[in-house]
Amino acid sequence: MIVPQPSAAIDVATADGAILRLRRHGNPQGPRIFVSHGNGFAIDGYFPFWRRFLDRFDVVAFDMRNHGQNPAGDIAGHDYPHMAGDIEVMWQAARDEFGARPSAGLFHSMSAQSAVLQALATGQRFEALVLFDPPNVPPQGDPSRKPMLAYLRRLVEWAAGRRSHFADPAELARDYAATGAGRGWVTGAHALVARTVLRPDPRGGWSLACPREFESSMYAQGITLGLWPRRADIPGAVKLVGADPDRARPSPTALSNRALARDGGFDYAAIPGTGHLLQLEAPDACADAALAFLEGIGLR
Repeated sequence: MIVPQPSAAIDVATADGAILRLRRHGNPQGPRIFVSHGNGFAIDGYFPFWRRFLDRFDVVAFDMRNHGQNPAGDIAGHDYPHMAGDIEVMWQAARDEFGARPSAGLFHSMSAQSAVLQALATGQRFEALVLFDPPNVPPQGDPSRKPMLAYLRRLVEWAAGRRSHFADPAELARDYAATGAGRGWVTGAHALVARTVLRPDPRGGWSLACPREFESSMYAQGITLGLWPRRADIPGAVKLVGADPDRARPSPTALSNRALARDGGFDYAAIPGTGHLLQLEAPDACADAALAFLEGIGLR
């Protein structure tokens, strides 16, 4: 599976000096969508999902800071406030470079949380947000709070100790395929994701583009983020798309998002049979959910 070359790519500097590479794909005459990814991943690894938008939309793809094609910077700026600001920076950069037009943000996990924080802080930028399985921690008293906290704590420890150097991306692809979370990915996704989250190491072999201590820190920040928004507080149209809460052994994020939809009054859909990495497990179903929502609000 090969990601096409972008029609344009620009490096954008943030106020604190982080460099973010914006890539433009798809139909330059269509409405614009922005796509980004979850913690420790890279947006080109989600190509099985966002390729479905290329014929009809002006697709702006970018990695969150210190991920993917972006250079690794200072861990002091690797936090949710900076990432929320980065989404604002990328929205402005696309507008300045390619012109203003109606747009939607399609964000997963960490980037979905960052997009909500950006919307709460700066007001409406996107006509619509499609939030894929944000890993928010429910409030005290909700039965999905305990499994969600346990899930994030496991990820903190796992990321801090994960293997960070590989002789070849194929090694990481095999590791992904052997995990419970990765067994259900579509054909080709393991190799694609491995290529996008690694970069050549000057010492030989390949290393994680997002250092493991950076990844671990974001899981830890998620524990205390306290993000449990209400639909009425987020400007523009919003769709919450979660993992399947009814499958055997559901992901804690699936239970959390069902509770968030209930408490916050969100337009919500769950993708049958999926876990937290739903855009890699069922990319067409995820794209269909987003496309139906965007068409329903007239962004097509």
